[in-house]
Amino acid sequence: MYEGTFPHKRYKNTLEFLRKNTNTPSKILDLGVRNPFVEFMEKEGYTVSNTSGEDLDLDANTVKNSDADIVTAFEIFEHLIAPFNVLRDIKANKLVASIPLKLWFSPAYRSKTDPWDRHYHEFEDWQFDWLLEKAGWEIKDRQKWTHPVKKIGLRPLLRLFTPRYYIVYAERKQ
Repeated sequence: MYEGTFPHKRYKNTLEFLRKNTNTPSKILDLGVRNPFVEFMEKEGYTVSNTSGEDLDLDANTVKNSDADIVTAFEIFEHLIAPFNVLRDIKANKLVASIPLKLWFSPAYRSKTDPWDRHYHEFEDWQFDWLLEKAGWEIKDRQKWTHPVKKIGLRPLLRLFTPRYYIVYAERKQ
C-alpha cells in the first residue's frame, strides 16, 4: 500500500509485521509521544493514542488505565530502567514491541545533546524474550532486520548483515 514511501526501512518492516499479526479496526495505545509512524498506523485503520511523554518508570497510569486492544512499543523499552513493571501493567492482551539489539561492535546509544535520549538497556534477543515471558507474555511471532547506513567503514559494513532491530508479537498468558 505504501511501497516506496517510507522514510525508514524500520517503518516498512514494522507496519508489515503489525498488519500480519493484528486486525483492523483496533484501538492501539502506542507507548511514547505521538510520532510520524502513528500516521502510518492510522492510515491502516487503527485508532491510536499515545502516552504523553511521562516517565513510564515513575508514572504508568496511562498504561494501567488504557482500554486499548493492542499496546505497541517501538524502541521504548531500552529507555526504561524497569521495563518489567510497564509490561506487567499493560491491560491489553496483545503487544507488538520492537527494540534495537545490542551490537557487539558498537557502544550503547547515548545522545550527546539530549540527557533523556539514551539507552539504559540494549538487549540481546533472548534477554528481551525472557523479560516478556517473566512479565506474563507469550511470544507468538518475531522478526529481525538490519539497519544499513550510508557511510564507509568497518561498522557500516557490519551493519549490512548484522540485525539491528528485533520485533515481537506477544499475547498475555492465560
